[in-house]
Amino acid sequence: MTNRVLASGCMAAVVGAVLVATMPLAGQTTTTSPKPAAAAPAKPISVKYAEPAKSAPKTAWGEPDLQGVWTSDAALGIPRERPEKYGNRDLLTDEEFAEARKSDEQRRDAGVNAVGAFRNDGAWKTRSYRQTSLVVEPEDGHTPAFTEQALTRAAPRDRGSFGEGPFNDQLDFTLYDRCMTRGIVGSIMPVVYGNGNRIIQSPGVVVISYEMVHDTRVIYTDGRPHLPSKVRQYLGDSRGHWEGNTLVIETTNFTDQTSIGGGNGNGLRHSSDLKLTEKIYRVDGDELRYEVHIDDPKTYVRPWTLSLPLTSPPGYVLLPYECHEGNYMLKNSLSAERAEDKAIEEDARKGIVRRRKSVQQNLDAGARPIPGRANPDDQE
Repeated sequence: MTNRVLASGCMAAVVGAVLVATMPLAGQTTTTSPKPAAAAPAKPISVKYAEPAKSAPKTAWGEPDLQGVWTSDAALGIPRERPEKYGNRDLLTDEEFAEARKSDEQRRDAGVNAVGAFRNDGAWKTRSYRQTSLVVEPEDGHTPAFTEQALTRAAPRDRGSFGEGPFNDQLDFTLYDRCMTRGIVGSIMPVVYGNGNRIIQSPGVVVISYEMVHDTRVIYTDGRPHLPSKVRQYLGDSRGHWEGNTLVIETTNFTDQTSIGGGNGNGLRHSSDLKLTEKIYRVDGDELRYEVHIDDPKTYVRPWTLSLPLTSPPGYVLLPYECHEGNYMLKNSLSAERAEDKAIEEDARKGIVRRRKSVQQNLDAGARPIPGRANPDDQE
């Protein structure tokens, strides 16, 4: 049986759909995972619009069939922002692509042979791509600048437990820290683990369940209108329609409590005026192309677009993500901050005046020193 054993410092491992699924979940075991199938030769793609399959499968009621278990692990190794050396170039040259394929093979080997909590992560990257960045609009492959209005909303809470606080109560943490949501874009973007999602369909409905934090979206395709504008939701209100074999999803009615800027939905929050337009279509039997167009004039100086592949490698399944059950981080972070408050007071009574200890101390998520950075607590 092929396994995926996943864990996080503050959370357990990853999602089952909350609706009836088309595939059973596999339990975690300690058996050795076979190496995923060798990478198929990658096809040159038109980054913004990879060619849809000429003949897409249909559901029993005649709609394009997007159902399956998919992973954005396919996009690992493609930079979110385009490196400056590529300029406005969408695609890698043959020489650059050969290097990318070599790097992807190393990623797969490392994932298969890894020992520890993150075993097999990266092993599901079974295809390589010529894409030079996930941001495909604007032309330079970079996220547009924030507006001046957006910058006034910036706060330490935007980074939550990835930042330095202060952590005075639960509102100083992100919704991801609190096991609530990573937002729509944060849920699809590739991160270190938990990049799966499941799509199921019934007449007039498409459902997308994300592996990490087990968010599920119910997207109506039966022509019903959006909810009244006064109804606001973390994942907004989604309505879909079909353009040929492409599912087009328009989402409005957001709160201003989520972000699309960083991994896992961390970063400067967008405004409640955000509108997302997603497009999903089959490229072939085991690959989808996902595109999301972001339009929020109160946050970004211009609209922008992300495009990435989703694949379904043989043996790939979703696992449960018991986020709240394993989330001791919130309690421990707050109790540690209160302990530091008390320690500073006690030192002051002894005549010792010192600065507050750094929260991160330049350690990564595995509590390992970040190369090239000194612990600020070691500095005078």
